[in-house]
Amino acid sequence: MARSLPPLNALRAFEAAGRHQSFSRAADELGVSHSAVSRHVRGLEDRLGAQLFRDLPRGVTLTQAGARYLSALTPAFDRIAEASEMFDKRPAGMVTIDAEPLFATNWLMPQLSDFYQRFPDIDVQLEANPELADVARYEADLAIRFFHAGPKDQTAPLLSNAPLYPFSAPELAPDPLPPQELLKLPLLRDRREDTWRAWAVAAGCPPTDNTAGRRLRARLSYQAALLGHGVLLTSTEIAQADVAAGRLVKCSDIGIRMGSYHLVQGEGVTRRGAVRLFRDWLLDQSAGLRSGDDNQLSG
Repeated sequence: MARSLPPLNALRAFEAAGRHQSFSRAADELGVSHSAVSRHVRGLEDRLGAQLFRDLPRGVTLTQAGARYLSALTPAFDRIAEASEMFDKRPAGMVTIDAEPLFATNWLMPQLSDFYQRFPDIDVQLEANPELADVARYEADLAIRFFHAGPKDQTAPLLSNAPLYPFSAPELAPDPLPPQELLKLPLLRDRREDTWRAWAVAAGCPPTDNTAGRRLRARLSYQAALLGHGVLLTSTEIAQADVAAGRLVKCSDIGIRMGSYHLVQGEGVTRRGAVRLFRDWLLDQSAGLRSGDDNQLSG
């Protein structure tokens, strides 16, 4: 029996626009114009007799019907891609990664040259976003996030134990300092109010009013540390490039754990070969972040 299917180009346009929640980004992925995506989607809506997108002041969002349709179509396209990959001599495709800004810029981006060298036909679209992308709605193939208590109800392998150590510009603390002296310096914080207090306790010092720290958003607090405005508690992988360049120094070997970085992935997303390759490469590349000397750690 012949199947009654909408035009494939219309389905591809809708599926890409639904994943990205954007006609423009779908057009970029498919290599067509914005108007072509819009025309295909509107034609599909007419054929189905249903509204798939709702217009917003800036962009579009899926309707409930559109979200249900997308949840069926994306796995179907993934299975077609997976079946076709057996004929590919070289892996190819696009992988969309959503990561916390500091992890994206300070650790992941410097590693990507290795991935591109190994897999030149896979295009990595890296987005730095402070909010967690909804991988279940295909906002990203994979997401990297810091969790204080670990992720809940998600398949999210550990990327980094992310122990936090004090770092500052060399002019502020040219040499490692005893904890009681370090705590007299201006302190910066970006995640939780009790971070410096927890460090003071781990270092055997009573918390003081100074351990409340100056509160800034993550990227601003890191920039403030680079400019010599204070000492920041951050993880080694975030600071490693600036330490190597002499822009930051490690002020103490006493570290604490307040959470960890995890790789969040949607159910079934790794059916795509390009995503599987990137996930496996990332877990291998970050293996050193999940080990190390814990003797000085607390928490």
